[in-house]
Amino acid sequence: MLKKVYYFVLSLFFPIFMFGNESFIPDPPSLSSENYILIDSNTNRVLAKLNADEKIEPASITKIMTGYIVSDQIQDGFLSLDDQVLISENCWRKKGSRMFIEESSRVSLLDLIKGMVIQSGNDATCAIAEHVAGSEDNFVDLMMRYANRMELTNTSFVNPSGWPHPEHYSSAQDIAKLSMLLIKDFPEHYSLYKEKWFTYNNIRQRNRNALLWQDDSIDGLKTGHTESAGFCLVSSGVREQTRLIAVTLKSNSEKSRLTDNRRLLDYGFRYFRTKKLLNKGQNIKEEQVWGGEVEKVAIAPIGDFYLTLPLRDFKKIESFISLNDYLQAPILEDEIVGKMIFKLGEEEVGSIDLVTVNKVSSLGLFGRAWSNIKLLVYRFLMEEE
Repeated sequence: MLKKVYYFVLSLFFPIFMFGNESFIPDPPSLSSENYILIDSNTNRVLAKLNADEKIEPASITKIMTGYIVSDQIQDGFLSLDDQVLISENCWRKKGSRMFIEESSRVSLLDLIKGMVIQSGNDATCAIAEHVAGSEDNFVDLMMRYANRMELTNTSFVNPSGWPHPEHYSSAQDIAKLSMLLIKDFPEHYSLYKEKWFTYNNIRQRNRNALLWQDDSIDGLKTGHTESAGFCLVSSGVREQTRLIAVTLKSNSEKSRLTDNRRLLDYGFRYFRTKKLLNKGQNIKEEQVWGGEVEKVAIAPIGDFYLTLPLRDFKKIESFISLNDYLQAPILEDEIVGKMIFKLGEEEVGSIDLVTVNKVSSLGLFGRAWSNIKLLVYRFLMEEE
């Protein structure tokens, strides 16, 4: 099928210099972490990685999934932050990091979420799981259903807190994807991850993510540590409208996990930027319609479009509109009719579907017949060229 392709330069957004100097960027820094990944949260572009798909123990980083699930259940109306959760003996007896909740007491769901997010309490995590699903085992089934829906292909959960188990694992890539979804889907819940302190039962505990004290641009996410998992950290921050997520796993000390994560974020923020190039519904162009009651229809991106590149490379972006075919009525509103493709030299660096802004009704029988004849002639002339 013949494709009609339009080429134009994004002069509306950035000036183009066809012969600008190439951007040279150093390799990512050397880290003690055995597994890491750095991604942009808006575009999901990977800026650096090492052994990012390897299945390894995630420790308390598991609690990001528990937080995602409880937020989703609240959004769906099944739970409320004001719920008073009865604390079982099972949860009260949990070892490791704790919120110090008491057996047979009732604690608000909001306090339990804070105890899990800020204090990394295994007891709070257990109480959330039991409240959501009735038992930890039922909650684990729910975790895997969410993981499958998110396409976390290198992830297997056995418990909601990240307690060590041979069949409990994830990967840096999956953790980054999960963190990105949490930030996008539940911004109100995510705001808890930047809180530095939480007091419960007269016990004040600090957030274990020490980057929150070192850099005001950092606003989450979660630490993890066991003897077998090593020192792990997922962090995220925003600078100049660019949000990055860094996952560093199996660092060799608490200090090195902070250094590793900070160096990875600094690398990304120094050399890359994310810019919003298109808005959802923004009229890009009016295209010829054949056999319609109107001769043209406006086309627009199906959603907001972001691009992550080295800063100076934005000056060299070129864009193309590629239609699937000539537009023939009837046409539906929001019908996908092609793509806008962005290129840097010969490399395609991004694309987004284009949709029609309005519907177009077709002409009557004779009008459509005459339009089809004109379209056949036009196709022939275009192919001859």
